[in-house]
Amino acid sequence: MQRFIVIGITDNPKPWFSPEVLEIIKNGKVFSGGKRHHEIVASLLPVNTEWINIAVPLDAVFKRYHDEVVVFASGDPLFFGFANTLRREFPDAAITIYPSFNSLQMLAHRLVMSYHDMRIVSLTGRPWPEFDRALIEKVGKIGVLTDKEHTPAAIAQRMLDYGYTSYNMYVGEHLGNPQLEKVTTISLEEAVRREFSMPNCMILDGKTVEHTKPYGIPDSAFVLLDGREKMITKMPIRLLTLQALDLPKRRVFWDIGFCTGSVSIEARLQFPHLQIEAFEIRPECEAIIHENACRFGAPGINIHMGDFLQATVPVGSPTGSPDAVFIGGHGGHLKEIMAKVLTVLAPDGIIVFNSVTSPKVPTNSRQLWDEVCEELGLHQEEPLRIHLNDYNPIEILKAHR
Repeated sequence: MQRFIVIGITDNPKPWFSPEVLEIIKNGKVFSGGKRHHEIVASLLPVNTEWINIAVPLDAVFKRYHDEVVVFASGDPLFFGFANTLRREFPDAAITIYPSFNSLQMLAHRLVMSYHDMRIVSLTGRPWPEFDRALIEKVGKIGVLTDKEHTPAAIAQRMLDYGYTSYNMYVGEHLGNPQLEKVTTISLEEAVRREFSMPNCMILDGKTVEHTKPYGIPDSAFVLLDGREKMITKMPIRLLTLQALDLPKRRVFWDIGFCTGSVSIEARLQFPHLQIEAFEIRPECEAIIHENACRFGAPGINIHMGDFLQATVPVGSPTGSPDAVFIGGHGGHLKEIMAKVLTVLAPDGIIVFNSVTSPKVPTNSRQLWDEVCEELGLHQEEPLRIHLNDYNPIEILKAHR
């Protein structure tokens, strides 16, 4: 039976181990870990033992694991650590863990800062969504694991771009190494101009963060397309549209024809767990949605410019299939757009479309919607009709397979 003994270590070049762990090392025959781990523990390993270096591709590493392997890992091996990988790849293996403090624990200890209320976000080899979600949800204390791309400077710049300025930043470098360890308290503006040595981690403390957020952004607050007020989904309609999309239980939301980005931005702020893909054919709208997203603190909207019918739609892991789609503009190609959406729509997915009744428009969009739904075999739900101020009546239409 495959067995792993996973020992957590810090960056200290002279590590301390309990007598129990020292005995395990003394009797070990096969060891594994990263290059940095080997440099730290090499003097403690018995002679004539095998060392398996952990490096990509990992499949080649796993093929060399047999019987009992003593693995060295950073900090707590179950804290975004290698022990989780072993559990996934060797589900039947026996695993024993001897943890050390993880880097964020050590940074909190150095700062004498409680961390039971800290949300942890790993950006080590991971994209931005979970970090963006923590910002949008206005989490008061965020612990961040970094990498060479998601550096303290890059993180600070993203926060400044989207207006999340009410945080103090604390950066820990080489935690556990008495010669190289450094803890820095720094503003976001200063962090943008600084370089920190790797490895490092950081804590964002937002004691002055305002924890409320608007429910419904005023239309006048948005940058508009050519200043045209009619080129935006009005706030009451916008909120009713989001309700029709049933977004609290959805995962991937597509906004086709985003224009100013008002629907995508409102959805991002109200439902930050969502992955949002926004599509628009008019090139001038790209700058508009960027400006509006920064203005309202809505990072993480994935923007796709060009003709939706010609685009390679973003589905598949990790993107996933859309389970909520809003068609805000169709340019006379409603049938083609819906047919394309249906090729990737999740089995429980829904499509929402707002039909405007106007005496100046000869084509009845409600009639077109009904015809397309019948032709594509979609089931419609009861529409919602609303007449807002002096604007033309709008019907919020919803369909599914």
